[in-house]
Amino acid sequence: MNNNFYTQGNEEEMEFMPMIPLNEDEDGNADEQKLPEELPLLPLRNTVLFPGVVIPITVGRDKSIKAVTDAYKADKLIGVVAQKDSNIEEPTISDLENIGTVAKIVKLIKMPDGGTTIIIQGRKRFKIEEITSDEPYFKAKIKMLEEENAKSDPDFDALVGSIKDLAAQIISLSPNLPSEAGIILKNIENPSFLIHFVSSNLNSDIRQKQQLLEISNIKARAELLMNLMHTELQYAELKNKVTNKTRAELDKQQREYFLQQQMKAIKDELGGDNVAEVKDMQKKAETKKWTAAAKDMFTKGVEKLERMHPSTPDYSVVYNHLDLMLDLPWQEYTEDQYDLKKAKKILDHDHYGMHKIKERILEYLAVLKLKGDMKSPILCFIGPPGIGKTSLGKSIAAAISRKYVRVSLGGLHDESEIRGHRKTYIGAMPGRILQSIRKVKSSNPVMILDEIDKVGNTVHGDPSSALLEVLDPEQNNTFYDNYLELEYDLSKVLFIATANSLSSIQPALRDRLEIIDLSGYAIEEKIEIARRHLLPKQKEMHGLKPASFKMSDTVIEKVIADYTRESGVRELDRQLASIMRYQAKEMVLKGKLKATITNNDIEKILGKPKYSNELYKMANMPGVAVGLAWTYVGGDILFIETQLSEGKGELKLTGNLGNVMKESASTAFTWLKANGKKLGIDLENMNKKDVHIHVPEGATPKDGPSAGITMMTALASAFLGKKIKPYLAMTGEITLRGQVLPVGGIKEKVLAAKRSGIKEIIMCFQNEKDVSEINPQYIKGIKFHFVKTMQQVLDIALA
Repeated sequence: MNNNFYTQGNEEEMEFMPMIPLNEDEDGNADEQKLPEELPLLPLRNTVLFPGVVIPITVGRDKSIKAVTDAYKADKLIGVVAQKDSNIEEPTISDLENIGTVAKIVKLIKMPDGGTTIIIQGRKRFKIEEITSDEPYFKAKIKMLEEENAKSDPDFDALVGSIKDLAAQIISLSPNLPSEAGIILKNIENPSFLIHFVSSNLNSDIRQKQQLLEISNIKARAELLMNLMHTELQYAELKNKVTNKTRAELDKQQREYFLQQQMKAIKDELGGDNVAEVKDMQKKAETKKWTAAAKDMFTKGVEKLERMHPSTPDYSVVYNHLDLMLDLPWQEYTEDQYDLKKAKKILDHDHYGMHKIKERILEYLAVLKLKGDMKSPILCFIGPPGIGKTSLGKSIAAAISRKYVRVSLGGLHDESEIRGHRKTYIGAMPGRILQSIRKVKSSNPVMILDEIDKVGNTVHGDPSSALLEVLDPEQNNTFYDNYLELEYDLSKVLFIATANSLSSIQPALRDRLEIIDLSGYAIEEKIEIARRHLLPKQKEMHGLKPASFKMSDTVIEKVIADYTRESGVRELDRQLASIMRYQAKEMVLKGKLKATITNNDIEKILGKPKYSNELYKMANMPGVAVGLAWTYVGGDILFIETQLSEGKGELKLTGNLGNVMKESASTAFTWLKANGKKLGIDLENMNKKDVHIHVPEGATPKDGPSAGITMMTALASAFLGKKIKPYLAMTGEITLRGQVLPVGGIKEKVLAAKRSGIKEIIMCFQNEKDVSEINPQYIKGIKFHFVKTMQQVLDIALA
């Protein structure tokens, strides 16, 4: 018999495809050989043999080998039955199914490993009547079961056709079944054999296959087979769907891997690989306390960087932006030092005086200690140059244990310097604010905005307007930098602005600042500063030992009075440096120094005094009054000179005066004309005289209303021919009603008067509060006259 089979199996693992006989005679040509009433039994695990179907089996059990061998020697017939439980190694009578199939042993093959393989073909179904023997193998009396053949009708034909179609669908969905199986199925014409063949190949439970075998009616068997095949088809479709999905995912992964390898090869070929750079960035990013927006932007940026070649122009733009994000101290703060006594000690050690500012800083620290968190104040130190505004910021940072950073705003004219440039521009950078924070690696430093009053304003934008966002506690927690393209929290930064003049600061910006006025130093304060800070510093800078020589307070005072005219101590520092250089030269030439420097030594080293108070002690002529002025370098003394000449009663003003000062002169002249009789001035004489007012020095611009009473006194002195009291200075604004109004800069003006040897000062009664803020020790020897009207001024000045 010409047979063909595809896979082998055994009685223990029935993973096979049954062979198909080419002669499809029903019941396998049962009539050619008479079937005996008693047969040896071959129990099978995991499979059921159907009539007409050929299968190969490897026999393993000793009992089964003996049964097969004896049967093969005899009539080659054996009864094949399925085990109820395939896990039982040595089945008993009760473990066998009652209905099986008579099989013919077509071939018996002895294998090299000692095993036995047989090829059997199912012939006819039988039922076990009685087990006659169980040793050396099972023998049983059997009864043949006849098939109830279906009559040829359209229903049965349709059923058979459906089975063929379903089988073809299952084969197409099952990759482990050979495609030839479908061709064989189509060529099977015997309906009974078709049903047996498909049943044998069905991937169903052993119980269901046994149930198929036990049904005698072929149509009923076909209907049950149809139900089982529908279940099998659904399972095959689901399995195929899952397999395809998995394969698609694997294909995608393989494709991506392949493309990545190709890209890597291309990058290697071109030269330059950024994998190490990207990995280094990702490692750094793991420790960052990002905001959600920053983390998202960084992730996208890194993904973009991975796709770019290092030689492309955009690579450096993306890389630098990510580098900035990594360098910025997101939510990284230094811990504040809340020891107020220690902070006060540091502030006092570094700067002499300045009690108002020190109190403000200690108040801020006290609130921080109690509350734990607060919006930092925006302080602004206003005062003349050289008084230590900038160095005070450094001292504050040390006192509260914060990082210190300084941003110089002098001459800044581009808004992008504050907010940064768009990163797409060549050479773009973040703004000064973020650059400074990046440098100090802390989000709560003390940041000095130096010379905020000298910010420029050009066609490139207005930087002072850009500062509005930085210096507003309500807005700076979401400060937006054009380069970073993210919001950054500046609310914990302690901003301290410094300026020489309040008038040049934009009003909206001024409104955001907490102004703290720092007036100039008195001579006594300068002596202390020189002794504590300047002298030790200069000695160290010039290689002189601290105890090499001494300078008494009197000598220091001479240097201050005769060689400097300033509110701060910069010029004093330079003069002391000149003395140290002289001393260093003496030390090198002579090998020793005088123990003490005297006043005579000072004149020898620094030359004749540059400034003298003798000017104010000279007997002045009528029409000359001494006024007090405020300049950006502190207070100063100025003369108002009035000269009468024949003419028509006209007023002439010289000395580089501003509009406000000219108006003050006109107001004073008008008031004198209106009140001349009361004062004893000849009005006819006034109308015949031209008046010339000059304010030296002519090259220095002057403006402001505070010289009003000085001009009025000088005019009255000239017309009355009376000299003004010596050592007297005055400051105040005037009105046409004869009232005296208050003016600013009182401390600087009073200290300037003290430096110049003035003994009496006239000012508005409302300025008395400003005088009370000055340390009485610094203004000892000056008599103050607080007045309300012009008449009171003249009564004092012309007495």
